Amino acid sequence: MAGRFLEEFEVGEEFVTPARTITESDIVMFAGLSGDYSPHHVDNEFIKTLPFKGKIAHGLLGVSVCSGLIVSLDLWRETAVALVEVDVRFKGAIYVGDTIRVTLKVVDKKEVSKGGRGIVTFILITKNQKDEIVTEIRWVMMIKKKEKS
Repeated sequence: MAGRFLEEFEVGEEFVTPARTITESDIVMFAGLSGDYSPHHVDNEFIKTLPFKGKIAHGLLGVSVCSGLIVSLDLWRETAVALVEVDVRFKGAIYVGDTIRVTLKVVDKKEVSKGGRGIVTFILITKNQKDEIVTEIRWVMMIKKKEKS
């Protein structure tokens, strides 16, 4: 089943993803995949010298999990043309054991001059289980328009 077309998104509309808990395995696998073995994420002794409450996830791991959570909503399955822009503001740490969810809000929608597509801009707010904001993301997608019959 296809996701929404450009015409089906409404400015002001909100969606909420399922939740996902971040594990130590997530951090280890992300370090291996990305090559980012920064001691901030993998060195338990170094982490004790930081002002955090424990082991923290890579910021981009949080963004990647956020991406997976929003894709699980199938909003643009088979209607997405491209991810155009991502602007991330890290507001807090994501710790091992934190459970995060994302709220997406449609903040802008416009047609482009050719190609049967348009641009939808979302603001994504990722919160942990304590309802604390950990990321704010401006997420811009190119979405297909409905084909005229």
